[in-house]
Amino acid sequence: MTRKICIIGLGYIGLPTATMFSLHGNNVIGVDINQKLIDNLNNGRIIIEEPNLESLVNNVVNQGRLVGSTTPEESDVFIIAVPTPIKEDKSAEMKYVISAAKSIVKYLKKDNIVVLESTSPVGTTEEIVKPIIEESGLQVGNDILLGYSPERVIPGKVIHELKNNDRVIGGINEKSAKEIEKVYKTIVDGNIYLTDCKTAEICKLMENTYRDVNIALSNELLLICDKLGINAWEVIEYSNKHPRVNLHTPGPGVGGHCLAVDPWFIVEKEPELSKIIKSSRELNDFMPTYVYESVEKILKDKKDKSVTILGITYKANIDDIRESPIIKLIDLLIKNNYTVKVFDPFVKDFDLNKNDIISACQGSDLLILGVNHDYFKHLPLEAIKKEMRGNIILDTRNYLNEEEAKEAGFIYKLLGCK
Repeated sequence: MTRKICIIGLGYIGLPTATMFSLHGNNVIGVDINQKLIDNLNNGRIIIEEPNLESLVNNVVNQGRLVGSTTPEESDVFIIAVPTPIKEDKSAEMKYVISAAKSIVKYLKKDNIVVLESTSPVGTTEEIVKPIIEESGLQVGNDILLGYSPERVIPGKVIHELKNNDRVIGGINEKSAKEIEKVYKTIVDGNIYLTDCKTAEICKLMENTYRDVNIALSNELLLICDKLGINAWEVIEYSNKHPRVNLHTPGPGVGGHCLAVDPWFIVEKEPELSKIIKSSRELNDFMPTYVYESVEKILKDKKDKSVTILGITYKANIDDIRESPIIKLIDLLIKNNYTVKVFDPFVKDFDLNKNDIISACQGSDLLILGVNHDYFKHLPLEAIKKEMRGNIILDTRNYLNEEEAKEAGFIYKLLGCK
């Protein structure tokens, strides 16, 4: 069955989702307020980094299956995939969801399906989206079918995981859930589980909260081991030899649009009950400060301090800097009068980013490995050292080869180890 599907929001999730539906025979209108994005899309190009996505986009655009627009159109299915960032008070910024829902009201007709994919606080579908949709004069659950169905994908493998991962669909009623299931079955090979909206919403939040809490446990271990003079990375390695233990990897903090944000949506709803979640989130938010304090100890005798940071994205081998702990570290360093230069081969638009590693290291007292990009596995350390003023490396990811660093004349320091 060929459907016309309108997807609002063409970011890291919306664009791959639009592409998948197009590849499986649907006619898709991709809507975004970013004119540059729309212009590129309609020429078969993308402005985000995701393996194999551009060739797929080019294919469906050339077939006329995917068209970009700044305004919605009448369709059979409307999918909202806009951002839900965190505000300064750690509450969810819902203005994009509200705007997206309002933008489709005048295009709705009987038997349409509306799906919210944006990660949202519990109750968003029923309490925010439903009343807006009913401004059309159509009754949700009867005339309009409404539900919530979050993605479960990782950058770098989005297309594969959209197709193969299991999916949860929460319907405003059973009829909605079953009809939404029919839509997603056209692109999903994994299992699909049906439930209500609130259950699906908190499932999405807890999937990311689980990982955030476990990273916080490892980061707390790192802080404890630093005080006790123990190598936390070694503790984790040996502890994970236990058949039922899987400590996560510590580091300079947690970033991205999911782990660094979603737990706060649970805290927002139930602040008195979510003590472990809140404590974990605060600990992970503290880690850039801990890295800064480590830098201060290393360079305590230096004046006019200069550092070079390798990698500024929130995780390895992607171009996404949303909520990146390294950006927070950079802000701390600059605020405290450090000269900061960075090099990240994945990031195009960042003022401090240099064109190559060597120029980024010129005159620096300290080289900080911020992100474990594959690109940094084997650095030209001898050439780097010749350009630096100092000879110290701080590895925040336990990623670089200590022996190679020492052979090149560096003092190698691992985060959390005295």
